[in-house]
Amino acid sequence: MAESVYKVLELVGVSSESWEKAAVAAVEVAAGSLRDLRIAEVVEQDLQIENGKVKAFRTRLKVSFKYQKD
Repeated sequence: MAESVYKVLELVGVSSESWEKAAVAAVEVAAGSLRDLRIAEVVEQDLQIENGKVKAFRTRLKVSFKYQKD
């Protein structure tokens, strides 16, 4: 089996609709510039509140991708 190396980044996705959509947004944007995304782990969820109402859902993710050999 070949050895592999992965990098882990922390991302925060934001959505006005749900935590799930916030997570999906973070992964989809990251996938636009990072190749070979492997795992996304939800590490925290929180809310932005304005005037007593939920303004946005925020999902913090740890996302890993595989380093490519040149």
